[in-house]
Amino acid sequence: MREAVGVIELSSIARGIDVSDQMLKVSNAQLVKASTVCPGKYIVIIGGSTSDVETSMKRGKQAAGEYYVDSLLIPNIHSQLIPAIGLTNPVNSLKAIGVMEFYSVTSGICAADIAAKAANITLIEVKIGYAIGGKGVVLFTGDVEAVKTAVAAAIAETELLLSTTVIARPSEKILQTLL
Repeated sequence: MREAVGVIELSSIARGIDVSDQMLKVSNAQLVKASTVCPGKYIVIIGGSTSDVETSMKRGKQAAGEYYVDSLLIPNIHSQLIPAIGLTNPVNSLKAIGVMEFYSVTSGICAADIAAKAANITLIEVKIGYAIGGKGVVLFTGDVEAVKTAVAAAIAETELLLSTTVIARPSEKILQTLL
């Protein structure tokens, strides 16, 4: 079965920790990330089979109660998505760089999945809200045309886009800051 990813955003850190615990107890979904995000919210990201993620998401929404802010479930995700969120995606070489910045974490996660499916790119990182004002930022690399194709696909299918850039020949000094 293909993997899925689920995200729940809460307005309470204490409830977020409790919700993440409850979500992990009702299925075999794996915790990808659970942390505070700016400004004072908590986000839980889980991965696994679509049925496990759906089960955990249902429980998480129930447990969140009045602290529920937003959620996202993406079935059949690209294989690079979870490693990019967890900062474990191997990047063998850097070429052109694409950067997409969104007003929300969930929009950034959606955009990363869309971009990876649309073109032959390598996701470097999906930044999740902390110390960046609750935004979602996606960094990836590939040939210039592939990067442009990935950005265009994500723009066409996502919301809350703030800014994008494609750097055709990045400086070595910039490259070092991304890895």
